[in-house]
Amino acid sequence: MKQVKKFSAFFGVVLMAGILGCAATSKKEGTAEYIDDSAITTKVKSAMLGSSGLKSTDINVETFKAVVQLSRFVGSQAQMSQAVKVAEAVGGVKSVKNDRRLKYR
Repeated sequence: MKQVKKFSAFFGVVLMAGILGCAATSKKEGTAEYIDDSAITTKVKSAMLGSSGLKSTDINVETFKAVVQLSRFVGSQAQMSQAVKVAEAVGGVKSVKNDRRLKYR
C-alpha cells in the first residue's frame, strides 16, 4: 500500500510538471498558442501571396501571441501600407507591428 501511495505521489508530481511545462508565460508561448500563431503566420503569408503588388518573399512574418510582426525591406511606402492592411485583415490577428524599412536605391 505504501508503494502505491509513493507511486501516486510521484505520478502526480510528474503530471503537474508536464502541465506547467506547456503553460504560457509573458515571454513564452504555450503549445496551443504556438499552434495558433503558426496558423496565423501561414494565413498572413498566403494573403500577401495573393495580394498584387506585394513581393511576399521580401516580407518576413512572425507571430507571437496573435501579434504579427512584419520585417525586412520594401520598395515603397505604398507596399509597406498594403502589407500592414493585408495582415490586419487576417482573422485572429490582434495587432500588427510594422518593422519594415524602405530600400534606398
